Amino acid sequence: MCGAELTSLPEGVQRVARLLQQHGHPHAPVMLDDAARTAQQAADALGIQVGQIAKSIIFRRKSDNVAVLVVTSGDRRVDEKKVDALVGKTGRADADFVKDRTGYSIGGVSPLGHAQPPVTLIDRDLFRFDVIWAAAGHPHGVFQLKPQDLEKLTGGAPVADVVQEPAA
Repeated sequence: MCGAELTSLPEGVQRVARLLQQHGHPHAPVMLDDAARTAQQAADALGIQVGQIAKSIIFRRKSDNVAVLVVTSGDRRVDEKKVDALVGKTGRADADFVKDRTGYSIGGVSPLGHAQPPVTLIDRDLFRFDVIWAAAGHPHGVFQLKPQDLEKLTGGAPVADVVQEPAA
């Protein structure tokens, strides 16, 4: 992707694209025709399993008001007790908090390029897949990667069990 192509993208997607380029990532962000604010919408638009969507969920750590980013598989639900055990007590983050801390709006939060560095956890269930897709800073923007790339791109965020057990 060259400079001219970047400037036609929304600002958040430009930020993600620049970071991917800087890291030598082989896949640039893709803009979808329809919004992909949910994992299911993104999976449907891409023709993949919902589990291959890397959801970026933001929590607010109560002790210091820092954002906690949990990146999990689209077919899983975060277990807040497991997150709290790893990073301290957290609470829900409202839209203003998410936008302020990440620079992205809910529905387009990328796992990288945040306005303020978050505490990051990557769910190990993402490693069930060879290829995953994550939001690229806008509800229409996504990018392809491998779970191992996610570790590298987030600066070595720990991989942990942070989801509820799937229903039998």
